Amino acid sequence: MEAAEAVVAAGVEPFPTVDKCDASGRGSHAVAADLDGTLLRSRSTFPYYALVAFEAGGVPRLLLLLLLSPLAAALRVVVSEAACARVLVFAATAGARVRDIESAARAVLPRFYAADVHPGAWRVFSACARRRVVLTSTPRVMAEPFLRECLGADAVAGTELATWRGRATGLVDARRGVLVGRRKAEALREIFAADGDAPDVGLGDSRSDYAFMSMCKEAYIVPRAPVEPLPMDQLPRPVIFHDGRLVRRPTPLVALLVALWFPAGFALACLRIAAGALLPMPLVYYAFWALGVRVLVRGAPPPPRAERAAGRRGVLFACSHRTLLDPIFLSAALGRPVAAVTYSLSRLSEFLSPIRTVRLTRDRASDEAMIRELLAEGDLVICPEGTTCREPFLLRFSALFAELTDEVVPVAMENRMSMFHGTTARGWKGMDPFYFFMNPSPAYVVTFLSKLPTELTCAGGKTSHEVANYIQRLIAATLSYECTSLTRKDKYRALAGNDGVVAPKS
Repeated sequence: MEAAEAVVAAGVEPFPTVDKCDASGRGSHAVAADLDGTLLRSRSTFPYYALVAFEAGGVPRLLLLLLLSPLAAALRVVVSEAACARVLVFAATAGARVRDIESAARAVLPRFYAADVHPGAWRVFSACARRRVVLTSTPRVMAEPFLRECLGADAVAGTELATWRGRATGLVDARRGVLVGRRKAEALREIFAADGDAPDVGLGDSRSDYAFMSMCKEAYIVPRAPVEPLPMDQLPRPVIFHDGRLVRRPTPLVALLVALWFPAGFALACLRIAAGALLPMPLVYYAFWALGVRVLVRGAPPPPRAERAAGRRGVLFACSHRTLLDPIFLSAALGRPVAAVTYSLSRLSEFLSPIRTVRLTRDRASDEAMIRELLAEGDLVICPEGTTCREPFLLRFSALFAELTDEVVPVAMENRMSMFHGTTARGWKGMDPFYFFMNPSPAYVVTFLSKLPTELTCAGGKTSHEVANYIQRLIAATLSYECTSLTRKDKYRALAGNDGVVAPKS
């Protein structure tokens, strides 16, 4: 370490840059890397603390973090990196339930971390397959889920939070303190103590990393030159499921805009929801446009039932699922209310819905009888995925609907949100419509595809699974999405630790 500091004092970097590292043939090597500014392009940890603050405490805690962040920045320059980290930890976590922090780390942070991976550091880190260790001043509880599950890290050493009765005190565990400088070297020494060896490769980006980098057989600096992030589909495990309300990475400016917009956005959301709930459906389309909600209709929707041949049963609209508002926007696009079957829906959402909603019981015989009865009464909307997905993927389509009718119209649903996500797996679903309509100018694109010809339905000799898979592929091709075999249970197990059977809240 002293030698490295002497070289720095002479104005020369003590380690070569990461682009000088030959990553070939390193399958038997071990690597130790810093996180912020090394494995991640950004050196600022503020966005990740902001995500935890918002998810654990809403706008008030986010405002507290914004108020204290200038102090943290000043302490980083005048005092130390550790002092800066202590202020951010306090602002984001003081009084928060540990399980809420862990939940945000598992379900929210990975999506934002994954969008900021440094390609040069990842090239070397991924090549070293024997052992991958990450050392970071970020609280371990925040970074570890992403590093282990998405980057394949074998060990993560980070700052430990002090807790009391299941809540974070806002302080750092006194035994190790903030993991910077020599504390990183001490943590790395403990990790490799059993091996009696040192890491083959060390990766860092600043002087505070030199202590642990000097322990490695060879080490490389990740330069501060701007680079494009690693495409997320090149990660070992792409992030398909994620939660949290914020759409954009909450830099200080974005976080400030969110906090300032929130009161006005909530009032605007109430106005938009009232317009959708109280106006006749033929007027809802125009009311939404007047209130800044864009509804784009593509394709040729089928005519109302009264204009179709006498005796025909209702049409079943099989939609991709983006938010629980899908059936409402489909009805707005048609200019007439269409009933919808749902899974987990809050009592508040049912009360506010301008269309009829009917709950599925998850008992196949009961659900089949109910859907047949609804189709005898008129048109019906169903989302065969059973839950929403935010990324450009379609989950597995349930085949039940294909067994009950041959009058199927596939509908490709897309939406655009700039500030808030209108879905949640961990929070109160009753707020989903409000968060969607709180976006300054949300949009829905409703694309009606051609009704399935008879030869592609069960009446034409196809099995219900063949019909469901065909519709999934058809909608995916229309949206340029990717089909998956993932299900509702997969999503909720990943994000909420349950099977997706969520008790409704009033």
